[in-house]
Amino acid sequence: MSEIRKEVSENPVVLYMKGTPDQPMCGFSARASAILGSYGVPVYAVNILADPEKRQAIKEFSDWPTIPQVYVNGEFVGGSDILTQMYETGDLEELLKTVFAN
Repeated sequence: MSEIRKEVSENPVVLYMKGTPDQPMCGFSARASAILGSYGVPVYAVNILADPEKRQAIKEFSDWPTIPQVYVNGEFVGGSDILTQMYETGDLEELLKTVFAN
């Protein structure tokens, strides 16, 4: 879990997903990647399919059972459904503005 803790603390936006942003391996990961990509902010993406131990560890780290998972400024934001809801309400844009304003 120390590697996950390091990733989320050193990168403003982290996306744990199935596949990569260029080749997502599930629809939920594709949606999360597309939403984050629409803002043009740097996203540190981690393909959990390449690392089965990390796949399990991220679920324990967040206490969230599904992938994708998004972290902003070290805080767990949620999965694809929550990200979609935040995108539609404008809350995600506001959150990202605060992160990248500095």
